[in-house]
Amino acid sequence: MRNDPTTAPEARGLPPPTAEERALSDRLQQRIRAEIVAAGGAISFARFMELALYAPALGYYAAAKHKFGAAGDFVTAPELGSLFARCLARQCQEILAQLGGGDILEAGAGSGALAADLLRELEALGRLPQRYFILELSNELRARQAETLRDKAPHLLDRVHWLDSPPGEIRGIVLANELLDALPVERFKITEAGIKRLDVAWENDGFVWREEPAERLLLERIEQLALPPGYDSEINLQAEAWVRSVADVLQQGVLLLIDYGFPRAEFYHTQRSTGTLMCHYRHRAHDDPLILVGLQDITAHVDFSAVADAGMGAGLTLCGYTSQAAFLIGCGLEQLAASSDPEAVRSHLDLTRQIKKLSLPHEMGELYKVIALSRGLGEPLRGFAQHDRRGRL
Repeated sequence: MRNDPTTAPEARGLPPPTAEERALSDRLQQRIRAEIVAAGGAISFARFMELALYAPALGYYAAAKHKFGAAGDFVTAPELGSLFARCLARQCQEILAQLGGGDILEAGAGSGALAADLLRELEALGRLPQRYFILELSNELRARQAETLRDKAPHLLDRVHWLDSPPGEIRGIVLANELLDALPVERFKITEAGIKRLDVAWENDGFVWREEPAERLLLERIEQLALPPGYDSEINLQAEAWVRSVADVLQQGVLLLIDYGFPRAEFYHTQRSTGTLMCHYRHRAHDDPLILVGLQDITAHVDFSAVADAGMGAGLTLCGYTSQAAFLIGCGLEQLAASSDPEAVRSHLDLTRQIKKLSLPHEMGELYKVIALSRGLGEPLRGFAQHDRRGRL
């Protein structure tokens, strides 16, 4: 199948890239093609996705392209307004109080909106962290995060520290909102001849899929799923490794992850036979990651059962799993809504809009989940008091 990045987007009803975007995509294509040649004709999809998203200066998250908000390709919860962060601050306040203080580490901080709003609300609640670390590899995003913090919370900027790699240890909260869905996944296909890994090759001026035998680790994991022939999907080994790496440095506290996904039984449901891989380009979603290389986001839903297994296998305690709506309600969403003044029409309508987007089942409320893994924390967490779904994992 041919995937010409200069014509395929228009054929799919997607907006055409600008000349500058095409030039950037061409350079990234050359970078990926060189690696394909060096590898003997194909690379794993996980490696392709890693390069498409994170190749220095060229990948989607590494290049200077506006990604978040109305002017970008997608909107995350913190970009809707401050309500998400205000609710989350109440959970962080509770954890930091139980610990008697501590730090917050946010992995992949996007535009910096969550960091700024979270710090401001924690200040109002009288429970600022000692330090707020941001683990961010993109220089372009670091600059934008610093700009956001200078604009929204300049007096708190001295608490913020950017990291290239996780610290040797942390006591407090490790927070990630929509991080795991952007970690590179392996694609696979169940055939009558066995389990195949879907690799990426270059043919006829475009990237194409190529079926290759799955290696032992991938084979063992997929065989346990007992999927029928004709089933295509993903497995995110890097997300599991990331959770284990956090467990290695979390001395005491909570790993709090917010993302879209399902428990394993729902993730690999028979009706989800083409997987969950999705691409986002200028607020349009489609399922072809081999076009618009470097210009579009590539994501896959999260298998929260695998996340829980990875964390518990590394010595953490599973202390909560629920929908985003239930979590936000547990963290005071209804009280914050009730405190809004209907006479202040503009701000009240904006708050109502945020509540609907964050909590309604057909918006973010049900698809997005929250999971918490802890070490050395005995008390239950308020965000999971309304509806804890750990039994579904």
